[in-house]
Parts: sequence; C-alpha cells; structure tokens
Amino acid sequence: MNALVFLIVFPLVIALLALLLPRSPFARIVGLGANMVLASVPLYLLFTTLSAAPAYYRLENHLIDDAMLIIEIVVAVYILYVSFTFKKHLAALLIAVQSAAIIGFEFLNSSSLRIEHSLFVDKFSIVMALIIGCIGSAICLYAIGYIREYHQHHPEVKNRPRFFFFFMYLFLSAMFGIVFSNNLLWLFFFWEITTFCSFMLIGYQNDDLSRQSAFRALEMNLFGGVVFAFGLIYLYYSTGTMELDRILWLGEGVVLIPAVCIAFAGLVKSAQFPFSSWLTAAMVAPTPVSALLHSSTMVKAGVYVILRVAPLLENTVPAQMITLVGGVSFLVTALIAISQSNAKKVLAYSTISNLGLIVACAGVNSRAALWSALLLIIFHAVAKSLLFLCVGIVESKLGSRDIEDMDYLVVRMPRLATSMMIGMAGMVVAPFGMVIAKVATLKAFVATNPGMAVVIAYGGAATVFFWTKWMGKIVSSTSGADIGSVEHQVSPWEQVVLVILAFATVAVILAFPFLAYHVIDPYVERIFGGVPTIDPFNMCIILVAMIGLWVIMPLGLFYYGFRDRKVKRVGTYLGGGNIDRVSFEGAMNSRQPVQMKNYYLQRYFNEEVLFAAGVVISITFLLIMFGVITV
Repeated sequence: MNALVFLIVFPLVIALLALLLPRSPFARIVGLGANMVLASVPLYLLFTTLSAAPAYYRLENHLIDDAMLIIEIVVAVYILYVSFTFKKHLAALLIAVQSAAIIGFEFLNSSSLRIEHSLFVDKFSIVMALIIGCIGSAICLYAIGYIREYHQHHPEVKNRPRFFFFFMYLFLSAMFGIVFSNNLLWLFFFWEITTFCSFMLIGYQNDDLSRQSAFRALEMNLFGGVVFAFGLIYLYYSTGTMELDRILWLGEGVVLIPAVCIAFAGLVKSAQFPFSSWLTAAMVAPTPVSALLHSSTMVKAGVYVILRVAPLLENTVPAQMITLVGGVSFLVTALIAISQSNAKKVLAYSTISNLGLIVACAGVNSRAALWSALLLIIFHAVAKSLLFLCVGIVESKLGSRDIEDMDYLVVRMPRLATSMMIGMAGMVVAPFGMVIAKVATLKAFVATNPGMAVVIAYGGAATVFFWTKWMGKIVSSTSGADIGSVEHQVSPWEQVVLVILAFATVAVILAFPFLAYHVIDPYVERIFGGVPTIDPFNMCIILVAMIGLWVIMPLGLFYYGFRDRKVKRVGTYLGGGNIDRVSFEGAMNSRQPVQMKNYYLQRYFNEEVLFAAGVVISITFLLIMFGVITV
C-alpha cells in the first residue's frame, strides 16, 4: 500500500514544489530527481508483484475525504467564476449540476457510506502505472528544456513555468489516483481533477483560440462527468456499495445502468465520436501537454474505466453499441488523417483512431479482445509520446508543423529523424508492437464479429497510407541547395528524452514475452479463466525480425543522415524539358519548379463531411444504448 500512496502523493508534492521553488539550477535538479523516482517506483511495483494476486487495501481516514470534498468545492467555484467571466454558460451549468449532485450526495450519505477497500492494485493498474510513471516523467523531463525555448519563439505568451509544471505533475498525481482507486468516489474525484488540469493546460497561451479550445474540452468532459456522477448515485441507492471490486462481483447486467453511465464518461474522456473535437482542438496547447493528453493520461483514463466495467456489459445491447462507436471512431478518424498535412492533427486523429480500436475491443470483451486491448494501450502510449515530442522539436526548430515542410529531415536533423522513424515504425511497421496488437485484434473480431473485422481491415489500410506518406517525406527532397543540419539547436533535455523513448519503443516489443506471460496473461486469465494462445515459433520469428530491424533501420537512417552530403543528384524527367535539377520547361515555355508533394485526397476524405457522418452515426448508436437501458 505504501507504494500506491507514494505514487499518488509524490507527484502532488513535486507539483507544490514546482509552484513554490524559484527558477534555478537547483529546481532543475529537483525536477530531474523527481522524474527518475516517478519512473522507478512503478518498475519496483511491477517486479515486486509479479506472482502476487490482486491486493486490496483499507485506508480509512476522514481527513482525506474532507480534503477531497473541499477541493471539489474550490474547483467548482473557480470553474463557475471563469465560466461566467468568459460567458461560457454551458460550462457553468454543467459544473453546477455535477457539483450539486456529487457534493450533495456525499453530505447526505457521509454517515452511512462505508468503504472497506479504498485502494487496490492488480496487473492492469500496474500496466497503467508504468505508462503514467515512465512516459509521464519522460514528458515532464522533456518539458524542462522545451518550455524555455517555447517562450523564446512565443514572446506574446506570458511565461508561467511554475503554473505549467504544477498542473503537469498534478495531472500525473490524479492519474495514479484513478488507476489505484477502488473507492468509486475517489476515482470520480481524480477523474474530475484530470478534467480541470486539462482545462488549465490547454488554455496555457491564454488567447482566444486556446481559451475556446480549453472550454470545449471542459464542457464535453463535464458532460461526461455529470453522467458519471448520476451513475454513481444510482449505483449506491440500488446496490448500497461504492467499491469497484464489489460491483464486478455482482456480475453482468445487475448494475447495467451505472456501468453504461461510467462507460459513457469513458467514451467522452477518450475522445470517441461524437466527442472527438475536444482532442483535436487541444492541439493548440504546448507539445508536452499534447503528448501528456494523448499518450499517458487523459485519453487513457477513458479506455481504462471502459475496460474495467466491460464485464458488467457482456452480451448486452449497450456493449454492442460501444463496439460500434469504437469501430466508427477507428475507421472515420483513420480516413480523416489521410487528408491532413498538419502533423499534430495527424497524431491527434491517429490517437482517436487507436483508442477507438481499444473501445471496440472493450465492447466485445472476449479473451482475445481484452488481451489485444492491453497490448494496444502499452504500445500506443510509448510510440505516440515519442512522435508528439519529435513534432514539437521540429516545429520549434523549423518553424512549421506541416508535413510538407519536413523534406529531407534525415539530413537536417538526423538523430531526431531516426527517433521519429522508430516511432512511426512502432505504429505501423511489422513486427513492432502496434502491428502485433492489431493482428491480434483482427483475429479476435473474425471469431466474434466479422463485420467489425472488415472495418478494422479498412481502418488499418488507411493507417498504413498516412504513416508511409509521412515517412517518405522525411527522407525525400527535391531541393538543389545544400541542406545544413540544425540538430545542434536541440537542447540536451530534449535529446535525452528522445533517446529514452526511442529505446523504449523498441524495448517494449523485446519485452513482449515477459509482459504477456507475467502481466497481461494473468489479468486476462483472472477475468475469463483462460488466455489466448500464441505459437512459440511465431514468437521467435517476431523477436528475430525485431532485432534485425533494431539494427538495420537506425544504421540506414544514420547512413543517409551523416554520410558525405556532396553526393550525385540525379535529375527527374518530367512532362517537358528538364532545365536543371530543380526546374523544367512546362506548357507554353513556362519555367516550373520541381515539387515533390504528398497526395492528401481532400476531395475523397473531406474532414468536415467524414466528421459530420461519424458524429451522426455515433449519436444514433448512443441513443440506442441509452434507450435500451431506460425501457
């Protein structure tokens, strides 16, 4: 229990220190040490509980409950204040309803509410703790160097590093609270703290665009929070319990309405249709915020609670609707990503797409689907965090996040390009982890839902399309001018983090047998009484191929990046007479520059049309879901 409490409390202490300590070398040393501790303790928890069963802990302290209640009131008052200040009446209404419901419930039932086990730890919560601790600490370490350069490029933004790091570490504290809370009231408290932190961080620039984006995220997540709160109240009055383990013992269908409400809140938090717009709007935030939201915290909290309550929805219409919402989100956002040249938007839509696949697995809730979902969570967190940080550095050094401006990045920033290619390979190239997980997912759906298998196949094809386009841009160029390296401008903090995450992207697949046998399999077996089987011969092939790619790909990229740049350039024949290596004679003797651009096919994968279709279809499924449980 000590390790669980430490992981919740320690980031909070660091957040307070970040708020109080002045900017100095000492503060940076404290930050470095804190991040190392945050990454180490989850690893310690993993290796000390390899053969242990789930453990539940009693933590009865009324001071904790009182402190949480006071914080809830303070946060609600603040949100009401800023909502009225900026005339965001919907946000004010939602926070008023949510706060009145949950705070009123706690006041009325404080004497009768008894919680036997407030905290717990099992293999799934350890997986989440590893993601939060290791990836979250790496992002915070990256932010130390990033935030200073960010304000150099954005002098119009008020420099508030104490504010920034306070909410970053508070975010991590709340996430640890979510994954270790067996008390659903505690889980809800931490859930809303993540909503509040995201609101503050998305609006960091404090201009009209960031403010609008922050309120959009706030309104949507408060809407999910309202449904979550009423689900918990209904749960208590119908069952008399507020403990996660006890409601799971009740079995499928017994607490259907609360389970649907919690799952709905998870859909909102994980930015599934029709709530995806808050995550794409959040791209205005500084890159560490985007990485934190997309890889290790906010959206992962959503899929976490859906997977937790999935056994309560097994073989029900709501489970089918959740599967369909996830499938629609997966396919539609993958298609939309094809039409995007903004690198951050590609990453955002890719995140929504992969989360949709996890949600679809949760709806199916079979052994193979759950096994695949856990793999997707792990591999996506590592690779996507690496890609977000790489894009942040490119934007800072080259002044653009447009993929078309990343020509020949392998020469201009060879080490960064290597890290970026490893991250992309982690998302789409066999035998990296995401491909293994998607193949396992496809196999799971072929056995249970062939129609969804077709959706996954087409979504996977779209994924390959937009990732390979981007990869090609990094190693291609039509410019005849010598391209110099700008990699010396990357801070040591940023370089170290990229190396760590690139190594982690490769390491997680090499550690795949260990993770499968000691972490994922025991959890799946506890839920279903058995695990999917994997051919040992195929496992060996995967590992051999992975080791080969681990050696070949970086060496190849370094070769192209660091070799003598005075190489022979071969001109390209185009429709007209070649004038020189960078231009040709076009129609009516006009001189045309040679351009190498990707196809984005906006005509066929129009963002507005596809997004609107996804919203309409998903709303229909959600109406059916709630219609069934209210009949």
